[in-house]
Amino acid sequence: MATGLKLMRAIRVFEFGGPEVLKLQSDVAVPTPKDHQVLIKVHACGVNPVETYIRSGTHKIKPLLPYTPGSDVAGVIEAVGDNASTFKKGDRVFTTSTISGGYAEYALAADHTVYPLPEKLDFKQGAAIGIPYFTAYRALLHSARVKAGESVLVHGASGGVGLAVCQIARAYGLKVLGTAGTGEGQSIVLQNGAHEVFNHREHNYIDKIKKSVGEKGIDVIIEMLANVNLNNDLNLLSRGGRVIVVGSRGPIEINPRDTMTKESSIIGVALYSSTKEEFRQYAAALQAGMEIGWLKPVIGSQYSLEKVAQAHENIIHSSGATGKMILLLE
Repeated sequence: MATGLKLMRAIRVFEFGGPEVLKLQSDVAVPTPKDHQVLIKVHACGVNPVETYIRSGTHKIKPLLPYTPGSDVAGVIEAVGDNASTFKKGDRVFTTSTISGGYAEYALAADHTVYPLPEKLDFKQGAAIGIPYFTAYRALLHSARVKAGESVLVHGASGGVGLAVCQIARAYGLKVLGTAGTGEGQSIVLQNGAHEVFNHREHNYIDKIKKSVGEKGIDVIIEMLANVNLNNDLNLLSRGGRVIVVGSRGPIEINPRDTMTKESSIIGVALYSSTKEEFRQYAAALQAGMEIGWLKPVIGSQYSLEKVAQAHENIIHSSGATGKMILLLE
């Protein structure tokens, strides 16, 4: 739906495939908000691995073609539809979902997926909250049911979700261990809540973790790359320990007996299995984190809309990510 002849730049995908199917168009109609919808002028948009899987056609979510990727936008309310009473034009906001796609100058969103962005966070940080922080909160509090005093290992802690887990876990009174593959990554993990960090590129790093945690093992492991690490994770767990699978890029062989002696669990997380009520709970906890100051997104690599294909290439293939990858539209 065009508002008059107002057009915008947006990334469009006309066929599923590699990063090259991401096409920048400058004649896309700016959508109009309807009932309970808002239109956001996008300043920044988070890039998440799931968007590459959807684009490739290998994910169970298959949008109708053509579509614009992207869910985590931060920007300013441009227009509000009928009954979208929470927001007004000019409000600073971030989202966990969009209707029209976030890799664009304007994005349409349902008002219940939009949240106020405090002044102390900039738009880049706002674009880094959505999927990473809501996933991290669900993984820790809903899936793992962590309790203060427990230990958590964040396997792949230097990326957007990993750093979010470290910050939340520290705020909730857990002993936080992280792994990262570069010196810079390890340093950022320590600065964002981890008590200890290990280099997962060292061949004996598992032994170092075992030595650090002792006989008891680790209560909870938040796993970003289960296809590589799940077998090791099961051996690191404490009695009744839980591996929470946030990310995996293929199959792995494990010995199910490793779950029996410790009565441990492997639990998968999918953010969009959350109910509206759960999203409201997560948002309330995270809003408090922003106000108090423990929720501080770390921004990693930044790309313009023109370089979105490179962003999709790098988020999957570059090693040692530090911070959250975003698209800048300002």
